[in-house]
Amino acid sequence: MREHVNDPYVQRAHKEGWRSRAAFKLMEIDDRDKLLHPGDVVVDLGAAPGGWSQAAARRVGPKGRVLALDLLAMEDLRGVEFIQGDFREDAALRRLKEMLAGERPHLTLSDMAPNLSGVSLVDQARGMALAELALEFAIGHLRPEGAFLVKVFQGGDYDRFVKTMREHFISVVVRKPRASRDRSAEQYLLGRGLK
Repeated sequence: MREHVNDPYVQRAHKEGWRSRAAFKLMEIDDRDKLLHPGDVVVDLGAAPGGWSQAAARRVGPKGRVLALDLLAMEDLRGVEFIQGDFREDAALRRLKEMLAGERPHLTLSDMAPNLSGVSLVDQARGMALAELALEFAIGHLRPEGAFLVKVFQGGDYDRFVKTMREHFISVVVRKPRASRDRSAEQYLLGRGLK
């Protein structure tokens, strides 16, 4: 708890009015890779408490759309359409598709993480299962020139997942933003341009 409270990104998020420190991760990646543009349609999977959605909404502006989905409740955010539901269940996915109304996202984000059990093999497998579901959604719904940014943890299925992404995207790169804690095994994979 002390580490969290003293974290400079947590303090900065609180001071600047961001929902979470995660906003800085997305903004740093976006500054480098130019993912978010005014008027874009963005889908944010695993959105609560809203750091990525908030950053995305500010960058796509009033002509853009951010559709966010999470199992947990999320307080309203200006410029964000929120669905509370389990992405692993058909009802939530159906609702998301209804809200898209045939629009294809420019960007799909997934910062989803499972509830941690403390058993690293189990947690890594659960996290990878969520990443695979997000990838499946991105492949089926992105615009051809779209992008997919997903959080993954290195482990047994990591190489296979990267290979699968490379089968579907023209470009796949690894990003580890400064706002990620050094001791965290999290990385972000960015796929661009559907094959």
